[in-house]
Amino acid sequence: MSEDMPKKNPLSLQIDLKKFEPATEEEKKQQDVMSKSTTFFRDSMKKLFRNPLAVFSIIVLVLILLVIIFAPMIVPYGYSEMLKFNGTKDKTAMNLAPFTYSVNEQKYMAEHGVKLFPHIFGTDELSRDYFIRVVYGTRVSLAVGFFASLIVLVIGVLYGSISGYCGGRVDLIMMRIVDVIYSLPDMLVIILLSVVLKELLDGSTGIIAKLGTNMVSIFIVFGMLYWVGMARLVRGQILSVKENEYVLAAKSIGTKSSRIVRRHILPNCLSVIIITTALQIPSAIFTESFLSFIGLGVAAPMPSLGSLANNARQGMQSYPYKLMFPALTICLIVLALNLLGDGLRDALDPKLRK
Repeated sequence: MSEDMPKKNPLSLQIDLKKFEPATEEEKKQQDVMSKSTTFFRDSMKKLFRNPLAVFSIIVLVLILLVIIFAPMIVPYGYSEMLKFNGTKDKTAMNLAPFTYSVNEQKYMAEHGVKLFPHIFGTDELSRDYFIRVVYGTRVSLAVGFFASLIVLVIGVLYGSISGYCGGRVDLIMMRIVDVIYSLPDMLVIILLSVVLKELLDGSTGIIAKLGTNMVSIFIVFGMLYWVGMARLVRGQILSVKENEYVLAAKSIGTKSSRIVRRHILPNCLSVIIITTALQIPSAIFTESFLSFIGLGVAAPMPSLGSLANNARQGMQSYPYKLMFPALTICLIVLALNLLGDGLRDALDPKLRK
């Protein structure tokens, strides 16, 4: 101890500081080991945010979400609104380049001394603002991706849990059903459903009329066919987890099977379920964009990124930027979600931990 340390008064009840020594480096390391306990989720999130690619993907997705939420509040154009001048369609506003104005808009600004909101991505062949159409197309594609992944998650987890936990003949029959469903051609089913639903839902109103029969058939196909991969994965995880001692202990005290699966088995499969769902979202978005590209997506005039790319294909040589904007948006969203899924896999999978 330092000689400057004050001496203890013999009659004082205070602790004698000379009896203490500075901690050694080994003792400091022990203190680091004995630091505050953490949870699996908190530790996984720390590892996720130490991954630069995962952080980059989160930032990109947050920016995209902010744009598609707030851009329609700022941009004064509608996704189906044709630019008009004196009450008629402004033909000079067709196929404008980014950040340019039509002849009539320039005349209006010169006469009234005002500045109109720019066409950030230009306009399309029907004099509609292209930026707001890309924004609404991104909304549709993301909504389809998330809802389709939610359908796959619910059906796949429920089916796989029952199959894996029951085992035996039940598992054998359920997995053969999965094999049959896995062999069905999804494209043919979507086309057949579109034809059937067009007859059944003709004249309907509300959200079905806005989405169109093609989009309804896509959701039905996701609910019928695309959950089999999730079901197989959950079944495999449950087959390995249900043999652990804590599951046997829960059975021995008379716990119901549904509670055992819900409280003891599925939480131990949660990391795999989260990773698979995160990787399913870009797959669903890409599937919707592909189907919209070939004309099996949302009904006009509601846009999606795939339908915008399909429409831009016709004038690709004259207006290549009209294909570039939706294509880059699709690539950016799918890349960011894939990087986020890889980051979640590295953070949540115990086998990949150092």
